[in-house]
Amino acid sequence: MAKLIYSMITSLDGYAEAADGDLGVGAEDPEVHTFVNDLFRPVGTYLYGRRMYETMVYWETVADTSDLPPHIRQYARDWRAAEKVVYSTTLESVSSAKTRIERRFDPDAVRRLKAEADRDLTVDGPNLAAQAIAAGLVDEYHLFVTTSAVGGGKRFFPDGVRLDLDLVEQRVFDSGLIYARYRNR
Repeated sequence: MAKLIYSMITSLDGYAEAADGDLGVGAEDPEVHTFVNDLFRPVGTYLYGRRMYETMVYWETVADTSDLPPHIRQYARDWRAAEKVVYSTTLESVSSAKTRIERRFDPDAVRRLKAEADRDLTVDGPNLAAQAIAAGLVDEYHLFVTTSAVGGGKRFFPDGVRLDLDLVEQRVFDSGLIYARYRNR
């Protein structure tokens, strides 16, 4: 059975999406990006909401040219190799290969995906992740904590859900960004 992983960059005060859009220093660091590449290369399926998909579809079209840093080219190749499921009631079509649209988030369908998959899945975006967390589907949480407190926005963890987690891995990058991986207790 594959794991479902929720991973996002988050501000020091716990926001995965800042009210002003800027989560702070660390996210663009090549060291961090290379680490993320290695961490998520084994992922077989990405679960996205419409807005996150529209952000991530950039990786479908980024040119694999030598003028781009190696970590950018590698991430694009890895992203294109994975399956993508986009949950949206408004998106009419997708512009990336290996991508399908689902009109609603169905926890039982995601359970089946996990049971049948030989590679891990991720859920990306705080709104979609909140649904997966509430349904008890998320196995691991990967937080990339910036050095900024942003004061508001969309929280990494949804309100009204208690989670008891074990810290299983951590790393501090030169930029000050902290990676913390938690597993359900």
